[in-house]
Amino acid sequence: QLQLVESGGGLVQPGGSLRLSCAASGGTLDHLSIYWFRQAPGKEREGVSCIRADDGSTSYAHSVNGRFTTSKDNVANTMYLHMNSLKPEDTAVYYCAVDPLCGSFVDEIAYWGQGAQVTVSS
Repeated sequence: QLQLVESGGGLVQPGGSLRLSCAASGGTLDHLSIYWFRQAPGKEREGVSCIRADDGSTSYAHSVNGRFTTSKDNVANTMYLHMNSLKPEDTAVYYCAVDPLCGSFVDEIAYWGQGAQVTVSS
């Protein structure tokens, strides 16, 4: 059974940077699309990024495009979310997830990390 374990969240000042990691065990990330989602208090879970399994192309939410970068290390079986120029509105619990396809609905995705709190505040 594939398991995803996240690390790297925390408190950062506006304009700062953080890197989230999501290590997979019990299976390989090969041939899977890699997602990052986030959920702020009182809001629905929203997609942040996705790396397509078929061609490796990446898409980002408009709100993070140009500031966040996602990547995958197939040897380490780990995915990453590099977050730069963080804003208070980026404060949320961040979740990694995997699925065969990008564009899946939240309810369709079977494998999730446990979530990592990111707080952007001075």
